[in-house]
Amino acid sequence: LDRLVSHFIEPMISSPAFIVDYPVILSPLAKDHRSKPNITERFELFVAGKEIANAYTELNNPSVQRDRFMSQMHAAKQGDDEALPPDEAFCTALEYGLPPTAGWGMGIDRLVMLLTNQSSIREVLLFPAMKPDR
Repeated sequence: LDRLVSHFIEPMISSPAFIVDYPVILSPLAKDHRSKPNITERFELFVAGKEIANAYTELNNPSVQRDRFMSQMHAAKQGDDEALPPDEAFCTALEYGLPPTAGWGMGIDRLVMLLTNQSSIREVLLFPAMKPDR
């Protein structure tokens, strides 16, 4: 599903746009949507076909988080290279309590890509020694 969105939808975005309401399977750390089953409270901001920011309401239920980690582990065994590994220490910390939390992340590297009209993130990385030789 993520590859389909990356292939068919993201490149078509030329004006700033938000993609909202991601499926649970793509958002294992996000809280379930309040009124839509199998959807999470998550959005991503896209500009010129590139993801600039990612945001979601944090899942704070340790039982649900464990179930999602197990689903991710199953997906990893089936070849999903983006699946998260189980994190029991995180789930234990959730048992002590996590107040309602949300957050967003905006990569400076992606913003620099946008401002400098670069198509590859490798062109704006601060560590050029990590770039592959051409």
